Amino acid sequence: MDHTNTKLKLLTRSVAAAIALMGTSVGAAHAQTAGGAAPASATAADSNPAVVVVTARRREETLQDVPVSVTAFNADQISKQGIPDITALTLSLPNTTLKASRATNSTLTAFIRGVGQQDPLAGFEAGVGIYLDDVYLARPQGAVADIYDVERIEVLRGPQGTLYGRNTIGGAVKYVTRKLAPKTDIRVRGTLGNYGQKEALITASTPVTDTLRIGGSIGTFQRNGFGKNLTTGQDNYDKDVTAGRISAEFTPTSDWFIRIAADATQDDSNPRNGHRLIPGRTSGAPILGNVYDTTANLTTALGKEQEITAHGVAATIEYRVSDTLLLKSITASRRDKSYAPIDFDSMQLTDFHVPALYKNKQFSQELQATYTGEKVQGIAGVYYIDANAFNIFDTVLNGAFPSSTYTRGDIDTKAWAIFADGSYNFSDALSVTLGGRYTVDKRDASILRQIYLGLAGTPDLGNPAAVLFRTDTDFTHGELHREDKKFTPKVSLAYKYSPEQNIYGSWARGFKGGGFDPRMNVVGTKISQATARAGYKPEIIDTLELGLKSAYNNNRILTNIAIFDSKYKDVQIPGSVAVDTNNDGVDDSFAGVTTNAGKAKIKGLEIEATARLTDQFSMSAMYSRLDAKYTQFLTSQIVGGVPTIVNVAGQRFFQNTPKNSANLRLNYDIPLPMMGTAGTLTLTGAASYRDDTYQFEYASALDQEAYTLYDASVIWTSADSKIRAGLHGKNLGNEHYKTGGYVFPTLGFEGTLTAFYGNPRTVSATLEYRF
Repeated sequence: MDHTNTKLKLLTRSVAAAIALMGTSVGAAHAQTAGGAAPASATAADSNPAVVVVTARRREETLQDVPVSVTAFNADQISKQGIPDITALTLSLPNTTLKASRATNSTLTAFIRGVGQQDPLAGFEAGVGIYLDDVYLARPQGAVADIYDVERIEVLRGPQGTLYGRNTIGGAVKYVTRKLAPKTDIRVRGTLGNYGQKEALITASTPVTDTLRIGGSIGTFQRNGFGKNLTTGQDNYDKDVTAGRISAEFTPTSDWFIRIAADATQDDSNPRNGHRLIPGRTSGAPILGNVYDTTANLTTALGKEQEITAHGVAATIEYRVSDTLLLKSITASRRDKSYAPIDFDSMQLTDFHVPALYKNKQFSQELQATYTGEKVQGIAGVYYIDANAFNIFDTVLNGAFPSSTYTRGDIDTKAWAIFADGSYNFSDALSVTLGGRYTVDKRDASILRQIYLGLAGTPDLGNPAAVLFRTDTDFTHGELHREDKKFTPKVSLAYKYSPEQNIYGSWARGFKGGGFDPRMNVVGTKISQATARAGYKPEIIDTLELGLKSAYNNNRILTNIAIFDSKYKDVQIPGSVAVDTNNDGVDDSFAGVTTNAGKAKIKGLEIEATARLTDQFSMSAMYSRLDAKYTQFLTSQIVGGVPTIVNVAGQRFFQNTPKNSANLRLNYDIPLPMMGTAGTLTLTGAASYRDDTYQFEYASALDQEAYTLYDASVIWTSADSKIRAGLHGKNLGNEHYKTGGYVFPTLGFEGTLTAFYGNPRTVSATLEYRF
């Protein structure tokens, strides 16, 4: 750990030096602008391209003016940094983890400030909300989207309920796509890289009449594997994704705006299989030398190779009643389906396999009224969602009792809410915001779990001759229903003690409804029927936050600082455990167990700063610290032969939540002629540090020690901005770091302890052209 600590010290000292350097400039800048500077929003976009206009409060404000903890990336930043998908934003975001879930390419695991969702199973609401043009995506499948056709991406930290249709308890990630241009606009982008990376994207739009515009994008994103499946010969960690989006925008009068948009994604990548960290317990199969290689032999689920499809359609209608009042309707429908052959043991033999099918669908309707007066601004709305999450999977487990366990979970969610958030300006400097939300969440579930003899699978997953041994869980007759209701308030106070200094304080309550674990094993875990029918409880978080946003030297220097203190109650922790179903002392199955950890405290610090030190040289820095601890985590243990409730909070940890994270990015622009026309050569370099990370709520061999990633890019942009060519290197130190895995060392003949890893060193060249 000495090497890791040295790297942390170096990086944090660099971040501190960057902030100190900005502070040195700050003193001079403040003296120059005192008494006569324009407000930060007046010249922000001109003075510093890092300043982004956001709609975090459903109205346009600069990032520095909005009294909310939010980070935003505009399209130009995303292009210059060569960010391929949403997970790459993690390196620049305070107290945030965005990653592909274990054994998948496109399912998202997201945590913000210690709040999130590990298992992407039916019925679990996300702790971090993902929004596509204000449409909430109810399920994480397909959410690791390649970034294209976006105007910006906003990441909000803390509870979100009074501004957004669907409440989210931890934070929100918001994709904002470009509106169609008033003139014909055609853009193409191509990428070539190592590991056989080949990508192509074309975006086009055109006006049809003075009031109608149409446009669309289509792209293909392909890459060979980082490793090989030594059993099947397929690539492992490969990528084969096709995605597209079409839209039409209609403005019959200046007061009306109507957009109809549809998008679709298909992922035909091979199954992603993990790296065994232990030899085969019985066979002695060795640990492979390449962490991206595998010997897994499961290739299909329900007779199909791995495949993920997702598509949706949305209609947005805006009507401007007056200069101060805007009415808006957002109607959306989405579906996705995933065939997922998951080889837990990652070996050539069949020891622990889980072929699975996930299907999700949702319909949502939101109505908003936004008011932007001189003294009063705010939003009020109603929201409704009707969603279904369905999954079936077999657990094919070898051992003294070879068996195939069938699990079917079918979860219906119906929720509605009314919400409002309003600000009153006492003066140009002082404003107060009050908000509230009333939510009703209803869950209905059907869950079936049956054990069949042998390793050939169950009837629904391809083995009609399977012999039923026992039914462990049968809630298929309408027994599982719960309804959770909650009012969640918010209050904040903002004071602009100078035109460029904005201090704010806020208190907000977040709420996430309860539900039912679709993998529950009533017999195996010996839970009562009453406990099973009750399900797991809602969770609640109260967050107090103080923030300071500053701009100096005519917005050439920007700093955002936030500290927060959260009280977290009834924390929902889904997980899987090995169980002994026949009391012979040998684990012979596994079950889903969702725990409501009693109480937790989360405290944190977030610092973000950017500075354009000269016209050519700029830098940005981020540092965040998170102290997250359970104070009550009750579990049943056998003490002296007697079942006893014990508080094990001291032995439990927050998953996917490193204590320290930091990022330092340098950017140097060199004006130069090239290819007969003037242009700009941009050199960028970045270092990103993440502290020790627990993968689960308990310590395991999958936990990742602290590491640092280094990135660099060289980009040339033509003077007219029509051409951009870039060379991007990611993870230049070729760091191997774990992102997830499975821990079941007692199951099967061989035992399962497999890890999944982040991308190795990659180099890609990108060319963009705008006609």
